[in-house]
Amino acid sequence: MSDLAAKVSDFQSRFAAVEQEIAKVIVGQEPIIHGTLVTILCGGHALLEGVPGLGKTLLIRTLAQVLDLDFNRVQFTPDLMPTDIVGTTVLIEGAAGREFRFQQGPVFTNILLADEINRATPKTQSALLEAMQEHAVTVAGETYRLSEPFFCLATQNPIEHEGTYPLPEAQLDRFLFKLWVPFPDRAELHQILERTTGEEQVMPKKIMGRQEIESMKALAREVPIASHVRDYAVRLVLATHPESEFSTAKSRQFLRFGASPRGAQTLVLAGKVEALLAGRTHVSFDDIAKHAVNALQHRVILNFEGEAEGITAAEVIGDILERTTRDEKVAALPLQ
Repeated sequence: MSDLAAKVSDFQSRFAAVEQEIAKVIVGQEPIIHGTLVTILCGGHALLEGVPGLGKTLLIRTLAQVLDLDFNRVQFTPDLMPTDIVGTTVLIEGAAGREFRFQQGPVFTNILLADEINRATPKTQSALLEAMQEHAVTVAGETYRLSEPFFCLATQNPIEHEGTYPLPEAQLDRFLFKLWVPFPDRAELHQILERTTGEEQVMPKKIMGRQEIESMKALAREVPIASHVRDYAVRLVLATHPESEFSTAKSRQFLRFGASPRGAQTLVLAGKVEALLAGRTHVSFDDIAKHAVNALQHRVILNFEGEAEGITAAEVIGDILERTTRDEKVAALPLQ
């Protein structure tokens, strides 16, 4: 086995081992576990949306344990202040007299759980903007670097729930994926009850640590992508813009603004991870398409007609994906 093949095989086995260990604690939710791990290996942040009680917080806490990463949780509430997240400068009485010293906030960690992020005011939500993009925070004119690796994994309740604030578009764009957490089915509910109402509590064990995560992230970025596959990702993003030549009937009818270039970057990075998980060292159209909804649904804005009709962003992205993929297949057909 070549060195590259060995690295790909190791990538696959480590990913599968982490999934299996998390599954010992979390019942079902395989697509959510998978999507969150892909987010980590892309070096991005994830937003998990679902009603309370579905195990979103438990999933993120378990992930931190399995990956052996430092973990902090911030419970977002309407009275939470930006300094409660990033830290503040305090006056310290020392031997040499009084001095101002920066006291780090909970954002200085590897995995930050922003729990129910949309229950805080937009002012507090925006405190994470610099941390998520630059992996740094600036307080009183001084910039402080965060620990590496740094991931913000946020949970939010559906925006129609009482006491929630919509996230600013700039912050939504910084999340690599938005993952919808579904309600468990009948069989999964039985498993949840068996695990949570009995005497035995499963404790997840460490599978890998920082060094392994960084090496897997680096390997994913080395995966080549052909120009026509990259163009497929570009056309998916351009199709979300109503004025684009690649737009679809639904995107023109129901979208006001399309996805940013970060959407295309997300599609390519996630495609590279999926290629490695499939045992390949090149990205396919299917690798790009697999996470198109997760990568783009939070980066588009519906217009008034879309909101009035009850159309979801995921439905529009699904239509764009179907249309763009169909056009790609037609273009690839040999001439008669």
